[in-house]
Amino acid sequence: MPDVKFESAPPSVVKSIRQRDLLNTWLRLYVRQQQMPGIWEYQPARLEDELPDLVYYTVDTEPAPPRLIIQSEGTRLSNAYGQTGKGRYLDEYVGARLAPHVMPVYYECVARALPIYTIADVDDVYGRIVAYERLLLPFSTDGRISHIVASIKTISVDGGFEINNLMRGNDEPPRPRLRAVIDRELFHRLPGRIAPADTIEFD
Repeated sequence: MPDVKFESAPPSVVKSIRQRDLLNTWLRLYVRQQQMPGIWEYQPARLEDELPDLVYYTVDTEPAPPRLIIQSEGTRLSNAYGQTGKGRYLDEYVGARLAPHVMPVYYECVARALPIYTIADVDDVYGRIVAYERLLLPFSTDGRISHIVASIKTISVDGGFEINNLMRGNDEPPRPRLRAVIDRELFHRLPGRIAPADTIEFD
């Protein structure tokens, strides 16, 4: 695998409003516990609406590098890769050509135990450029990472594009625009303003 660099970023780096909502739900749990939440605690609003864009993985940290098993699969990922992957190892599912571009993102999420956000440009079968926006959220069991939830969004400045076989439809690998670890401002920003501690008076 190539040495892939990730920049440090705050939650505001995430472009999609729905992905920002997913991240904020994770941050509320993280701030409360000061560690990765459990997958069973994660219940974002309007989750059913997002399921086509979500992929759930279990993480086996025993081997090096770790292995990720696809437990459920959003239709967007199935369409982009041209086949279903439920029950398969992610590295085998994406294949040898794409693994060097895909797997380091997941390995970074496992290693850092923090959200990862990436944007890559991909050409559809008609040559239209599609932005592939991916948000990875880690979850733990007994203090160790055990699950990752991925949210996948695709958008094209050209408007319409062909999602089917998007990731396998040409020989050009994804062209990364952004790879970020969300490790700054790890709090859920509530509406309103709180006075600094030294200005608060107590009775």
